[in-house]
Amino acid sequence: MSDVKLSVIYYSATGTIHKMAERLTEAGKQAGAEVRLRQVDELAPEEAIASNAAWSQHFDDTKDEPKATADDVVWADAVLFGTPTRYGNVASQLKQFLDTLGPQWQQGLLADKVYAGFTASQTAHGGQESTLLTLYNVIIHFGGLVVPPGYTDPLKFTDGNPYGVSHVTGPDNDAPLTDAEYAALDHMARRVVRIAGRLRGEG
Repeated sequence: MSDVKLSVIYYSATGTIHKMAERLTEAGKQAGAEVRLRQVDELAPEEAIASNAAWSQHFDDTKDEPKATADDVVWADAVLFGTPTRYGNVASQLKQFLDTLGPQWQQGLLADKVYAGFTASQTAHGGQESTLLTLYNVIIHFGGLVVPPGYTDPLKFTDGNPYGVSHVTGPDNDAPLTDAEYAALDHMARRVVRIAGRLRGEG
């Protein structure tokens, strides 16, 4: 039985989404998937990045990491997209990447795959759900299969987000991920790998 192919594709400014993506990558591997971890290109001007010490540090720390391409979506059986919340919407960096996938979309190469999302914001009501729902609008146009975690495990009543996985970073944007988020990330990775395997007739 060949491995399910999972791509974890994300944008992270100050590192929270990056840490969530790394956790999903490890959980996906533990679930038996072959995993690609890919960061989308930074679009912000240098002066904007330099104005925030955490953003500047994270940019320097990750600038040499593999960058996402259309092939990373086409290759995958399942894709997890990560983005910080921007006014209750997907960050422009991830949206720009999604907007480049028109040729693959036209060929039907993005359809019939499993997709889910993860996000973070500074406040509990800072647009986490609307960000994920906006992301899923794109997946619907792909003809993809949105496989949110829902309340498919009791742990979701602790993390509290049936749309995906989210984290509140706090007013200083530095609150660490907790065991509740780690458990929710692990659960989502296992779930999308399992469903993707079933679609391949392997689960």
